[in-house]
Amino acid sequence: MKRLILASLAACAAAPALAQPSVPPPLTTPINGVRLDVVATGEVTRVPDQVTISAGVTSRAPQAQAALRDNAAQMERVRAALRRLGIADRDIQTGTISLHQDYERSPEGRTPSGYVASNQLNIRFRDVANAGRIIDALVAEGVNNVQGPMFGLENRESAVDEARTRAIAVARARADLYARTLGTRVRRIVAISETGQPGIIIGEARAAVANMDASTQIVPGEQVVGTTVSVTFELDPPPSR
Repeated sequence: MKRLILASLAACAAAPALAQPSVPPPLTTPINGVRLDVVATGEVTRVPDQVTISAGVTSRAPQAQAALRDNAAQMERVRAALRRLGIADRDIQTGTISLHQDYERSPEGRTPSGYVASNQLNIRFRDVANAGRIIDALVAEGVNNVQGPMFGLENRESAVDEARTRAIAVARARADLYARTLGTRVRRIVAISETGQPGIIIGEARAAVANMDASTQIVPGEQVVGTTVSVTFELDPPPSR
C-alpha cells in the first residue's frame, strides 16, 4: 500500500450539540419585583488529549475460510504490535468484522472472484503526540484501512464545570446590564436550570496525509466545550417616573 489517507473530522461527532434554549418553567417562588429570564452560554477551549482511530486489515482469498484465516493471522500481528507499543487492552475495542464475496466485472456481467474478510479495531491513544508514529508502526504490521481521527478529552467534566461557571457569570452580567438600563438593581437569583446536555460544540480536528516514506502527523487542534443555562432573576421595581 503506497498511500494511506486519514480522514479529517470538522467536529467531534461523539459529542452532542447544545440544545436550543427552552422556555423557563413556571416558578413556585413568589416574585415581588421584576422577573427577568436570561439564557446564557459559557465556553472554554481545550487541546484534545485523546485521539481514537479505526484501524484494520482487509484480506482477500479464493475461499471464505482462507480469507478469514489470513485476516486473523494479520490481525494477531497488529494486536501484538499494539501491546509492544504500550497500548492498554482497555483502549482497544473490536469495531467491525465482515466477510463477503467479491466479484469481477466483465462484458458478460459479474463473476465471483473470491472472498474479502475485514476486521477493524477502535484504538484510543492517550499520547496524542505519538499517535502518528504508532499508526506508522501498525501500517508496517499489515494495517491497510485507517479511518479517523476523532479527538476527545479525558477530563471532560472539569471543562464542562468551568463552562458552567462562565455561563452563570455571563447571565449575571447580562442581568446587571438590564437592571442598570432600568435604573434598578438585581435583588436575587430565583431559579437556575441547565438547558440541554453540555457538549463539545466546536472541534477543529486535523490530520496529515501519510505515505510509506513519510511519517504520519496528528494535529489535535482545539475544541470548545460549552453549556447553556437559563437563569431567572428578581429585580427591584424600577423607580416611578
